[in-house]
Amino acid sequence: MNSKVDDYIKNLEKWQKEIKLLRKIALECNLIEDYKWMHPCYTFQKKNIVLLQDFKNYCALGFVKGALLSDSHKVLVKITENVQAARQIRFTNLTEIANQKTIIKQYIFEAIEIEKAGLEVAMKKTTDFEVPKELTEAFEEDVTLKNAFNNLTPGRQRGYLLHFSKPKQAKTRTARIKSCTNRILNGKGLNDCVCGLSKRMPNCDGSHKQLNS
Repeated sequence: MNSKVDDYIKNLEKWQKEIKLLRKIALECNLIEDYKWMHPCYTFQKKNIVLLQDFKNYCALGFVKGALLSDSHKVLVKITENVQAARQIRFTNLTEIANQKTIIKQYIFEAIEIEKAGLEVAMKKTTDFEVPKELTEAFEEDVTLKNAFNNLTPGRQRGYLLHFSKPKQAKTRTARIKSCTNRILNGKGLNDCVCGLSKRMPNCDGSHKQLNS
């Protein structure tokens, strides 16, 4: 057991009992407990299998390669429409977890077999994502912006392309591009910290609250 996970659970304001039970179940599956991305993470042969996650309205068991699971019980949830690999089983109380303990273990063992087989989720390439007309026009007007965007990592590029493409109205797409221009020029992704105090949003919202406190 990992002391960082002990501290994580101790500091939870909600879902403490639920996370403790999920932890117990994960350890019963002979996974190694670690602490990554500010959450308990359980690995098999140094490969990430599941995360324990707490949210406002639910807690969850997050499967890193959940898209490859057969989901025979139809309990997996796609976190957002743009997430390609990860999936969650969500819970809102202790009873739900206890009642699904057998199913949870079944899914964990299946995830372990997926790692043993060396399977990988077929991820969409950056070139597979739609480039909004408004972004193409912005690149034509500002070569510096185009070069800065092309210098971003593929993951950051995909994040922006999804963000820019989502609105139905052209004026909203244009507004999003303008609001993100400085982030792109500074080599930052959509969710990257801009104040230097945190690696990712939402811990950093760009307002420098921690600097002012």
